[in-house]
Amino acid sequence: MTIKVHARLKSRKVMILCSIIIGILILITLLAPWIAPHDPTLVNLAHKLKSPSWEYPLGTDHLGRCTLSRLLYAARISLGYATLIFLSALTIGLVVGTLSGYKGGWVDQLLMRICDGIMAFPSLLLVLGLVGIFGHGLKQVILALIFVQWVYYARIIRGMVLSLREQTYIAAAQISGSSQWTIIRKHVIPNVLPPLAVMGALEMGWAIMDISAMSFLGLGVQPPTPEWGAMIHEGKSYIRSHPELMIYPGLMIMLVVVTFNLFGEALSERYGIKRNS
Repeated sequence: MTIKVHARLKSRKVMILCSIIIGILILITLLAPWIAPHDPTLVNLAHKLKSPSWEYPLGTDHLGRCTLSRLLYAARISLGYATLIFLSALTIGLVVGTLSGYKGGWVDQLLMRICDGIMAFPSLLLVLGLVGIFGHGLKQVILALIFVQWVYYARIIRGMVLSLREQTYIAAAQISGSSQWTIIRKHVIPNVLPPLAVMGALEMGWAIMDISAMSFLGLGVQPPTPEWGAMIHEGKSYIRSHPELMIYPGLMIMLVVVTFNLFGEALSERYGIKRNS
């Protein structure tokens, strides 16, 4: 009993700490134009590769752009588009998974075969293939990541709906004459939302890493737009003389990913939800 109480207190502290960090990150994305000391795209070769100072708290990059300003603006890109990818993929997965799990029959077979066809390819390889077909750019990367990710949500949600469909309160609602839409809206979706919250916290980290990875490869965010992965790519040429150009954005990616993963783990422990591997 004492161990369980200690675990709950620990998860609560972790959740509070992660919530504070996430809240600060959200504020940064909203207030970046006001708190950034300089224009993140302003090139000033006279100040290139400067050390930290009052004017440039984290120094400047190879084009004389303020590193701190670029980090702050990059948070808007990474967090904003990661949220867009997750919510879009989750919405599609929720519709497909709920429809497949509740309707069953040929609808279930058709939708799951489509998911199997997409999942037959490694996700990274499929994303790279789609970006190669439709061209480089952030828009293409976002659409490719949504296309790849929704199938995982659909299969997980389908499994949860199949389990819920066998519950007695679902049968009681059917006997009482409730329509399928009413049952889904009032009894199915509310019961899958807690696991989806955990899934969202865990998958946000992956979405941010995917965006950063594509930008690092030169396929996502294009210069001069600041983005953490693109900043690492730009800084790799100066890894020996100015490694901080790669370290700063790398630390931001690590902080965000670890925070969202710990937050998801704390949510799963608090609500007794098992994490899907």
